[in-house]
Amino acid sequence: MTEKQFYDWQTLGGTDDVMRFVNALERSDVVWCTIGGIAVNYWAAEQMVTLDVDFVVAADSIERAEKVLLEAGFQAEHFEWSINFKGNSKVAIQLTIEDMYRDFASRGIAADVHGILLRVASLEDTLTGKIRAWSDPKRRQSKRFKDLADIARLVESHPQLWQTLTVDLKSEIQQPIDPF
Repeated sequence: MTEKQFYDWQTLGGTDDVMRFVNALERSDVVWCTIGGIAVNYWAAEQMVTLDVDFVVAADSIERAEKVLLEAGFQAEHFEWSINFKGNSKVAIQLTIEDMYRDFASRGIAADVHGILLRVASLEDTLTGKIRAWSDPKRRQSKRFKDLADIARLVESHPQLWQTLTVDLKSEIQQPIDPF
């Protein structure tokens, strides 16, 4: 079973939704990148299945991104900090519209995640986003635990990130052993 087939099986057809999402944004020339778990999966040594595809676009492209995704057959629901899109699978596609993430899209890179070609946030932006999510006291405990695990996965795969962690995070995550 390929990575793409496994992802499709886990998400009940999510590969089609994600590829339709990517194709719609790419055809419209919207500057975008994924953040959150999908970006962590690219940067971490081991991937984990996630049912969410969180992404950001350039600040002036929010309306355009929503329009092209609606035209591609997704349903949209507006929230204070996001626009959520639903296709035909279990995958939830979420456009984050918080100011903190505005510049991430311009630094995104092309990547292969779960056998799907898309754009992901830079390593530093991915860590910054995960730290922001983990630090949010309003987030559910289970989500914060996953954010902490994602931060640990990033630091284990990229030990140089240890130096950028806050004291609070360093008390939660073990310092990786430098292989050299």
